[in-house]
Amino acid sequence: MTLQHIEQPSIIGTQSGGTSLGADFLRLGSLTAARVLSRYGVLLGFLALWQVASSVGWVNAAVLPPIDMIAAALWKGLAGGALLGDIAISLQRAGIAFAAAVVVAIPLGLFMGQARAVETALDPILQLFRQTSALALYPVFILLLGLGETSKIFVIFWATLFPLLLNTTSGVKEVDPKLLEMARVYGATRLTVFRRVVLPSAVPSIFVGLRLSATTALLLLIASEMIGANKGIGFQVMNAQYNFQIPLMFAAIVILAGLGLIANQALVILQRRLCRWSNPVN
Repeated sequence: MTLQHIEQPSIIGTQSGGTSLGADFLRLGSLTAARVLSRYGVLLGFLALWQVASSVGWVNAAVLPPIDMIAAALWKGLAGGALLGDIAISLQRAGIAFAAAVVVAIPLGLFMGQARAVETALDPILQLFRQTSALALYPVFILLLGLGETSKIFVIFWATLFPLLLNTTSGVKEVDPKLLEMARVYGATRLTVFRRVVLPSAVPSIFVGLRLSATTALLLLIASEMIGANKGIGFQVMNAQYNFQIPLMFAAIVILAGLGLIANQALVILQRRLCRWSNPVN
């Protein structure tokens, strides 16, 4: 047997292994593409239709500019720093209001959920305020607090308070009574029952309220910045519309959507870490 005959099987094996490896990469790429298309296919198709419709003249490009023009305006605003200041002031307003709502709503909701007499007494007025639009009350807040930062932050706080408060109260009320009874049978104190049973059981519902409140905060942020503001993403949307800078207007709207997605995803990740046992759904 010659040396050539000895080396030939190893060469064939290497070629076979390379082909198999290439097939594996191709299969993995196909699976990844299928997952992306199954999740984002409709969105990508919508954006492609928007781009084509605006480019070929199916819609008025002055009113609905193509995606590439919006992306260019977004990049110019971010790279040039024109939109960074607006993003910072908007995040500051929404962040202060959201943090204040968390500080007030969660303790009050936990207390109301356990003290049924307090919940019975407060529920009618809370339902009345909840059904009253925060935007309808915004002129009242302006009259009381002025046309400055305080009224803008307070209207966001007012709107974000109720989803979090009601979800926290509901989470406490829905704790399994058998768990409470078992804890008491084993001699747990009221504080221990609250820390080890009530609070962990209410956390998933609290996170639902947090996500609803975060979305509400961004919605009210835009409305509050459209009235009497000279800085912020909401102001930028209105200012661009008044000056007919439509690509910049859509760029500001894209930023708002991105902030909402980031806030929601951050809360989802935090919920998964704190509530691994409950398997939260997005």
